[in-house]
Amino acid sequence: MLVKTFGSAVYGINATTITVEVSTDAGFKFYHVGLPDNAVKESQQRIETALKQSGYKMPGKKIVINMAPADIKKEGSAYDLTIAIGILAASEQIVPKRNLNEYVIMGELSLDGTLQNIRGALPIALEAKKQGFKGVIVPMQNVQEAAIVNDLEVYGADTILQVIQFFEGEESLQRHTINHAEVFNNQLHQIEHDFADVKGQENIKRALEIAAAGGHNVLLIGPPGAGKTMLAKRLPTILPPLTLDEAIESTKIHSVAGRLGKETRITSLRPFRSPHHTISDVALVGGGMNPQPGEISLAHNGVLFLDELPEFKRSVLEVMRQPLEERCVTISRARFSVEFPASFMLVASMNPCPCGYYNHPDKECVCPPGSVTKYLNKISGPLLDRIDIHVEVTPVPFNDLTREMPSEKSSDIRDRVIKARELQHARYAGIKGLYCNAMLSSKQQRTYCTIDEASTQLLKTAVQRIGLSARAYDRILKVARTIADLDNSVNIQTYHLAEAIQYRSLDTDAWNK
Repeated sequence: MLVKTFGSAVYGINATTITVEVSTDAGFKFYHVGLPDNAVKESQQRIETALKQSGYKMPGKKIVINMAPADIKKEGSAYDLTIAIGILAASEQIVPKRNLNEYVIMGELSLDGTLQNIRGALPIALEAKKQGFKGVIVPMQNVQEAAIVNDLEVYGADTILQVIQFFEGEESLQRHTINHAEVFNNQLHQIEHDFADVKGQENIKRALEIAAAGGHNVLLIGPPGAGKTMLAKRLPTILPPLTLDEAIESTKIHSVAGRLGKETRITSLRPFRSPHHTISDVALVGGGMNPQPGEISLAHNGVLFLDELPEFKRSVLEVMRQPLEERCVTISRARFSVEFPASFMLVASMNPCPCGYYNHPDKECVCPPGSVTKYLNKISGPLLDRIDIHVEVTPVPFNDLTREMPSEKSSDIRDRVIKARELQHARYAGIKGLYCNAMLSSKQQRTYCTIDEASTQLLKTAVQRIGLSARAYDRILKVARTIADLDNSVNIQTYHLAEAIQYRSLDTDAWNK
């Protein structure tokens, strides 16, 4: 007897429907075809033991399992449940009263018949809805993320026995639904850090406000204990809230990476990722034999914070250059390639020198001559050019630490950021993939970042004296455009440009020692 069940293969952050054809006939052999990997081939032993523990058995016949399309490699153990239900139906141990063709079935089997969680339940559910399936059946650990998809029946199961009973017509599984608006709004208020906790540092807060308003990358330079990490952790609290589409896209990435907990429904807060400086290039950008998203993709729609930037391996930092420009990363293998989105704000921090006290107002730098330049040269010029804002963080004076006057709240700063972003959305309406000033191409910049004669002369003087690169020139204009948006100004004024120029501190001679 021939039976078809349906599963799904996840590549990148998207899924492809897999048809599992199970045929039983006279004989005793077990054939598994359709480009399965070793984990899929090993499903025979897991399924046989799980069925025995659940009161069923592997039929004593020739079993042929074909997974189509055959040119797509099937990886992992998530097809166990799909194959097991197909074997039971093909051997007539169960007579389904519900149509197997209407459901995508995925789950890893334990030897006792319980189901283990899988990766990529959200993209699997999205693809099932796209292909017109009635519903999906996944392990109970994945039901919350799969239920994000509307107009699709989503069922969570703890054991294979519950799935068998479901297809035999019993109400063994409960349909799960989620109120998107309620969950989304509840999670939006779960903010741990606030700029109100930060004493002083008004100039740094201003720089981070500009960065948030335009989506610009930021480098914080200052001595130990000046507050660089504390300020960076509070940046997500002034970014505009995620839209529902952005939240679903971010949730897909975390789902594929297996980073969603059992109770996690949807990622509604902007991600903040802070990898250690010992991270490898594969862990940062993604990859592996079965490509998985890296830290830059997990930070998609949020912030990637690299503390102590010069301590990262140079090769690790250099692989970020293309994703910073393209806002995605493509991982190629011999037979296929996958693409992960990577539209993130890069926030980095570093000491000004090896000892940490170069340019410190009170403490003396003990580094030997030339060491500051050598230290800064650990970061390549092309990478620095891709960071729009360089800002020096100085220690907080004692008077600011002890003053009782409260600092401005993150919510107040975010209101100004949202207004600036709304101006940008209106300005770039109709241009696909352009949401903020940091995304402007050189051609678009000539249209939206025009300056008058006085501003042109100011910028010319700055370029000649500082020796800015062409990319740094572009970055200054983009930052000036954001400052003008925060000022609710249609045109870039000279003082907007002057403020933008001062955020290129590493391009000056002050750091050469």
